[in-house]
Amino acid sequence: MSKKRKKSILIVDDETTNVAILEEILKKDYSVKTITDSTKAIEKIKKDMPDLVLLDIIMPVMDGYEVMKILKKSESTRNIPVIFITALDSFDAEEKGLALGAVDYIPKPFHAPIVQMRVKNQIDIIERYEIENDLNVVLKLQSELVAARELAEKNRDIAEKSREDADYANRAKTDFLAHMSHEMRTPMNAIMGMMQIIEMQGIPASLKRYFKKMDVDATQLLGLIEDLLDVSSMEYGAFKLTDSVFNFYTMVHEALHVVTYIADEKHHTVDVKIDPSLITQFVGDEKHLKRVITCILGNAVKFTPENGEISFDAGIIDENKDKVTLQIIITDNGIGIPPKDMDTLFEMFEQADKSNKKKYGGIGIGLSLSKRIIDMMDGDIKVESKKGAGSKFIIKFKLKKKK
Repeated sequence: MSKKRKKSILIVDDETTNVAILEEILKKDYSVKTITDSTKAIEKIKKDMPDLVLLDIIMPVMDGYEVMKILKKSESTRNIPVIFITALDSFDAEEKGLALGAVDYIPKPFHAPIVQMRVKNQIDIIERYEIENDLNVVLKLQSELVAARELAEKNRDIAEKSREDADYANRAKTDFLAHMSHEMRTPMNAIMGMMQIIEMQGIPASLKRYFKKMDVDATQLLGLIEDLLDVSSMEYGAFKLTDSVFNFYTMVHEALHVVTYIADEKHHTVDVKIDPSLITQFVGDEKHLKRVITCILGNAVKFTPENGEISFDAGIIDENKDKVTLQIIITDNGIGIPPKDMDTLFEMFEQADKSNKKKYGGIGIGLSLSKRIIDMMDGDIKVESKKGAGSKFIIKFKLKKKK
């Protein structure tokens, strides 16, 4: 996917000092252009078609109100959002500007956080609108694709066109999914960052249980967003593993941290055994390996009734000069998997025993992604299970030795 374009902002203000201050505040995040002559502002706006206009009210010859009236009369510019810049401390001035179609006000003198916040609010609205339009395009393409397929039965040439449309629709759907996932991840990262700051400042004992629940749910939601991103990357062949040096023991305990809260709520016993030789550093994709472990451990916790028993056993089963082969066995005494569902267990958007989907949740992508990730690590996942008698997941994969 191409790099996301910076949103463009045009500043219209006859005071060069004001223009310079606003440009300095906004230039890092946006593509900023300026003009100090209000009589030429209309022409420049029509030429550049910025995503957002910051418009001063008090200007010689033509004030901001007059510029705004002209913008709203033109079909090409009436939908460009305008934020008024004003030193007027008057409800009448604000009411007049809003009545003309302004979306917000930035008061003088400028306070950088206020400027950034009010501009970002409008840019977020623009981007949400673009995402909705993207979705409408995808739905329209899918509808057209169905019609093309019907015509293809009568005409070989139309059949070829249908295949082209199908490819285009799939690409559009994949791009939309990736865009949407990125947009969801941005506020989630902010939420989790704010939670870390709150935790550092101290949480009353009476609220710790609620905060822990928020932390676990936020982590799970971020993991789901990451899964969606990986699905879209796999769809157009852009998914790759990234090697880094990491401590295996630490990584496993970070994965356990994510599922421990739910396990404790269900009064599960979780037995963890890690071979001492694994308390060291390896080279591999720590992020995605942790996701695999979290997924399969999470399923063991989720599909095991209260007071269940879950075990995690990790060790080395083979090694040479450069690589080690590791094996992780995750066992539970939960509801198990019916034999008829074993063949589709690792297929995308499938879930064993669909009658459990409403009760236990999930969208059926975790195991499929886990299988693909382990395959890319020159490994394999095998399952032994019986309905009503629990499951055993045997995960084998290779990591490089740290030199």
